[in-house]
Amino acid sequence: MSEFVPFNFKVHLYESGSNKMLCEALFSEVQGLEVTMEPRAIQVGGQNYGEVQRVGITKFSPIVLKRGVTKVNDLWAWFQATTKGANYGYRLEGEIRVLDSKIPVANPDADENSPPPERDTLLIWRLNGVLPTRFKGPDLSSVANQVALEEVTLVVENLTMERP
Repeated sequence: MSEFVPFNFKVHLYESGSNKMLCEALFSEVQGLEVTMEPRAIQVGGQNYGEVQRVGITKFSPIVLKRGVTKVNDLWAWFQATTKGANYGYRLEGEIRVLDSKIPVANPDADENSPPPERDTLLIWRLNGVLPTRFKGPDLSSVANQVALEEVTLVVENLTMERP
C-alpha cells in the first residue's frame, strides 16, 4: 500500500536581482495556473465574410495556494511588507515545483541526522512579478489539527512552464 503524501507542491519565492530565497513552503493544492489571450477582431476592407483575428492582451489568473506549511512566517512577513505604504508593490520571482508523489527510499547507511531524500520534480512553473493579494490563516481550534496556512492568493505578471 502506498503512503499518502499531502504536500505535492513546493513553492520558492525569491528576490529577482539577487536570487536570495525569501520563502519556501509546501502546499497540498494549487489553483489558477491559467493564461488567457483575448484575440482582437479586425474587419478588413473588401472582405465581407468574417474577420481577421489578431493577438490581443494576455491575462494571467490569480494563483491560489491552499493548505500549506512553512518553517517560518516569511509569507506573512512578505504580505505585510507589500501592503504597508513603505514597500508597496514589493514583487518577487518564484517557482512552483510539482513533486512526484512517490516517497524515495532512504539510504540505509545514512545516520539519523541526515536529511530525508528529496522527491523528484516533475514540472516547474516559473512566476514573474509575483504580488500577494490575499492571506488566509487556518481556523483556530484547540481540538483540531490544522495546517499553518489555509490560503495564499498571488497575482503574477508572467507565467511559464518547464520540464526539469
